[in-house]
Amino acid sequence: VLAPCSPFSVTPRLMWETVQLARAKGVRLHTHLAETADEDSYCLRKYGKRPLELMEDADFLGPDVSYAHGIFFTDQELALLAKTGTGVCHCPSSNMRLGSGIARVKEMLALGIPVSIAVDGSASNDTSDYLGEMRQALLLQRIKYGSDAITASEVYSLATEGGAKTLGFNKIGRIEPGYAADLAIFNVDKLEYAGSRSDPLASLLFCGISHNSAYTIVNGKVAVRDGHLTGIDELEILKEANKCASRHSSYIY
Repeated sequence: VLAPCSPFSVTPRLMWETVQLARAKGVRLHTHLAETADEDSYCLRKYGKRPLELMEDADFLGPDVSYAHGIFFTDQELALLAKTGTGVCHCPSSNMRLGSGIARVKEMLALGIPVSIAVDGSASNDTSDYLGEMRQALLLQRIKYGSDAITASEVYSLATEGGAKTLGFNKIGRIEPGYAADLAIFNVDKLEYAGSRSDPLASLLFCGISHNSAYTIVNGKVAVRDGHLTGIDELEILKEANKCASRHSSYIY
């Protein structure tokens, strides 16, 4: 994937050149778009165009393209995304942390726009908790559109098949023969899940106090065993992260 950051941090020429390189090499394209009202104002002031218009000028649209956020798309812009098969990566926790707004996911889905769930970077999402992200996605759409806006099952579809489609993968996102053996296994035989066994999948989003998996299998290989990473020293990560953070102690949260 070639992923210039955003239309307010790189030039239109760089966007265009990135598209040419990506299409020549057969790789995907990604950028952050329509995340804040300030982004709209900046692009209109500097270029006389809205962010998606700049992407259209660079041919940065299509089924090989995904945008993170997509909060401030207009009706006309949503129609263009649907027509071109351009995907949107919904980042609810980051959007809430920064006070950016709520993406129109329910409307995107109704139009057939490919939508996935994402966490954004650690600078605006401190946990990168994917189940937590799914929960936030579910609750935010209900805040915006009502209690029947989206179901737990639909959120799981966004997180699995939606993610696969947005990334251009054909054989991940489902548990069935011929697909990659990607599995996350959770223990719901705990007190915090008591009374929720009528719908164990929904309970993972609505209940629980920890989203750590018991086992995670990636393409047939065990990456998490008994709740711990198998391929790296967790204590070493903790020490190094705290050492790095101690050099930069003036952040304002």
